[in-house]
Amino acid sequence: MTAGKEKYDRDGYAIFRDVLDADLMAEVQEHIQWLLAHHPADRPEFLDFGPVRDDPFWARLVGDDRLLDIASLFVGPEIALFASQYLIKPPGDGKEVLMHQDAAYWPLDPMEVVTLWLACDDVDAENGCMRVVPGSHRMGQQELRIRTDVDNVLSSEIAVDVDEDETVDIAISAGDVEVHHPTMVHGSHPNTSTRRRAGLTIRYIPTTTKLLNPGHRSALLLRGEPEPSVDNYYLPRPRYVDGYHLRFRGCQEWV
Repeated sequence: MTAGKEKYDRDGYAIFRDVLDADLMAEVQEHIQWLLAHHPADRPEFLDFGPVRDDPFWARLVGDDRLLDIASLFVGPEIALFASQYLIKPPGDGKEVLMHQDAAYWPLDPMEVVTLWLACDDVDAENGCMRVVPGSHRMGQQELRIRTDVDNVLSSEIAVDVDEDETVDIAISAGDVEVHHPTMVHGSHPNTSTRRRAGLTIRYIPTTTKLLNPGHRSALLLRGEPEPSVDNYYLPRPRYVDGYHLRFRGCQEWV
């Protein structure tokens, strides 16, 4: 893991291979299909209509010790969830994500946060994998500009021209995790392939980072203790209700 932290510090991102086992990834696939079936009218690029506060499998997944061990390399031992959502690009339909920095959208103080991008499908350039600009995190946070002339997920992009020749495609397999810095410039092309592209973004913060939005709906304390000097509200652990939630291994421990 040390090599991953060194690459992250240098390039703004790192890749950790085979983080989650095949059985859990099979449950992730089932969870995605379950959510899509229950919300057929919603665009799948932001599959967050099952918020963590009401979804025990989602909370179980983002709190997996293997993911938290990686997160601890970047935010320390006291870890909370800031936000998490599935980002799904259907075959031949998934929208473009223009180049941006995550930090430009987030109400956090200080901006101490790390994103783990869990590949739920095999992801490559054909089905719209993430594209990054190595080292761009060192430029600091930049302004955004609105973009509505092209169909895109965020309706905005970084207000700095990006040289396409400097971008790197992040091709990873299901169960792999890509980690990136909040000011790293990244985006993704539309999915023009016949394969789905699904990933789960998980934004972890140290408990010393304050959530500036008091109505934030997905903050969970995942490891350690709250920071007494920071007035964050953490949601209670969601309870499993048979017949309402997706069944998963260990669901009886969440009742």
